[in-house]
This record gives sequence, C-alpha cells and structure tokens, in this order.
Amino acid sequence: MDKTKQWVVFGLAALALLALPLFAAQFGHGWVRIMALALLYVMLALGLNIVVGFAGLLDLGYVAFYAVGAYLYALLASPHLSDNFEWIKAMFPDGLHMPIWAVVPVAALVAAFFGVTLGAPTLKLRGDYLAIVTLGFGEIIRVFMNNLEHPLNITNGPRGISQIDPMNFFGFSFGKPVDLFGHTFPPVVLYYYLFLGLVVLTVIVCRRLEVSRIGRAWMAIREDEIAAKAMGLNTRNLKLLAFGMGATFGGVSGAMFAAFQGFISPESFTLAESVMIVAMVVLGGIGHIPGVILGALLLSALPEVLRYVAGDVQAMTGGRLDAAILRQLLIALAMITIMLVRQRGLWPAPEHGKAAPAAK
Repeated sequence: MDKTKQWVVFGLAALALLALPLFAAQFGHGWVRIMALALLYVMLALGLNIVVGFAGLLDLGYVAFYAVGAYLYALLASPHLSDNFEWIKAMFPDGLHMPIWAVVPVAALVAAFFGVTLGAPTLKLRGDYLAIVTLGFGEIIRVFMNNLEHPLNITNGPRGISQIDPMNFFGFSFGKPVDLFGHTFPPVVLYYYLFLGLVVLTVIVCRRLEVSRIGRAWMAIREDEIAAKAMGLNTRNLKLLAFGMGATFGGVSGAMFAAFQGFISPESFTLAESVMIVAMVVLGGIGHIPGVILGALLLSALPEVLRYVAGDVQAMTGGRLDAAILRQLLIALAMITIMLVRQRGLWPAPEHGKAAPAAK
C-alpha cells in the first residue's frame, strides 16, 4: 500500500473512531462506556507488550502498576487523606484535589519506580520462574491495598476510595456535559475522546520504541539473551528499562481508570485482570502492535457483549447455569478456539529473516 492510500485509510479510520461514540450513544451510554474501558485496556496491553512482546519477559503481575496509578490518583484527588489525617486536613481543609497535569506524571513515575523495583531482583530469572515472581508481586500489591487500613487508614481497605475527582485540565472538567456546535457531549463521551487521544499517543511511542535501537536490543534479548550479551548489550539495564517503560503505561492507565470510575477498590485489581491483559497480548499477536490492539479490543468488549447472550442461554437451560459463570465459559471457549486455529495470534508479526521460497 502506497503512502496516499495509507493516509486515506488512516483518515477514514480516524473519522470512524470520532463518530463511533456519537452513534453508539443513541443506544445508551453503556455502550460508550464499554468502548472507553476497551481503550483503557488497549493502553494496558500496549504497555505489557513492551515487557512481554519486545523484551520477552513474562509478567503476570502487570495489574499491580495499574493499581498503583489508580490509588495514587485517588489519594491525591479526593478528600480521603484529609478525612483521616489531621495534619493534612489542616493544610487542605477541603481535601486534596490536585490537577491532572500534576497527578498523572507522578502516577507514571511512581509506577515506573515499582516496575524497576520488580525488575531488579528478577534479572537472572526467566520463563516460568519469572512468571511466578511477578505473579507474587501483583498479589502482594493487592493484599497491601486490601489491608492498609490499620493502624493508618491509607487505602480504606476493602471498602475502597470514593468521591474521586473527575479529570480536570486547566478548568475544563471531563465530569460535566459540554455543549458544542449545538450538540451535548456527556462525560462518558468526553472520556472516550480523552482515552482515544492517549491510545494514539501510546501507539506512537510504542512504534518509535519498536524501531529504535532500544527496541532492537529488547528483541535481541527476547530471541537469545546469551547471544545479545555476547554482542555487548547491557541486558541488565535494558531489562530494567523494559519493566519501567511498561509500568509507566500501567500507571497512567490506572489514573485514568480512577478518574473515570470515581471509585476504586482492591477487587478491580485481581490476578484475573492481570491474566486477562496477558491473554490480550498473546491472543492478538505477541510483539505486534496492531495485533495487540485487536486482542485488547476483543477481550475487553467480548465479556460485555456476552452479557446480552448469556441471559438467553441461561433461560434455555432452565436457569440451572448462572449467567456470570456461563459468560466466563463462553469467553474461555472463544479463546481456546482462536488459539487452536491461530497459534501465533489473530494478527501476528511478519516473520523476517527467512529464506525466500524457491522458484518453481
């Protein structure tokens, strides 16, 4: 495809993505909400793809960085800390309500710090051992969020944190409807456009990383770490950089999730969420950005779409099967079927370096 056709395709895709929430809103804001959450999962999957797809490091605790970003935003943009600490209340009587331009960079930096903290002791691990350690790290973060209520109430335990401020950018609030060109844009549509812009930025950053010297070095480590080290690559620093970069996207996504939901609790950051994000990367195509986006969109939207199917199937069984369990069963069957048919994912990366087929 030449450059002109590429620009035409990109333009049509951009128009479709911009018009999609306005069309879906006619059938209820719930559909727009599903699309907005799907974009958040795209950001998470792209961030994990840096660790799993580019560097080849199996990370089953990625949801921990998602939780760190969400809780950091919740603490800095809600009255929770002022209600529980007198010295903070003395300085901020109405609660902490830090702006987005201050909270999001802090969430990204703190998540990157936790990413490096996770990567440092696991530098010599690979494969199943690395997966077990990262899984344990994700569970440790969730348990901490669930228990940091006594003696100091930091996370409010299993009850979670509420009254979280919506995104507010220099006086423009994403939590209030906006009238523009005679049309009213509800908050859920505004968040969709915000997440869409962040996804585009994430794709650009990931693509630049992929074709950069750092991206090539990550892929060399993924293919053969011993050979990469023998060629002079500093595998230690490159692995830490991969963990830190991937965690950054998780922290930003978590901050967006907290602002979008207005409430967070440890139940949103379970092991099942982390496994689902890994499945998005594997199902779409490990290391291939378009494939990862496709896998994230399918696996994030499919459970919500199946809500409308599970009820009918439950009625066919006379109500003997619970709708939630049946929905999980349908998702699992769909994933198994796809992986049996497409072992390398729905949209795998093109294979390079292989000899051309012999001419007949």
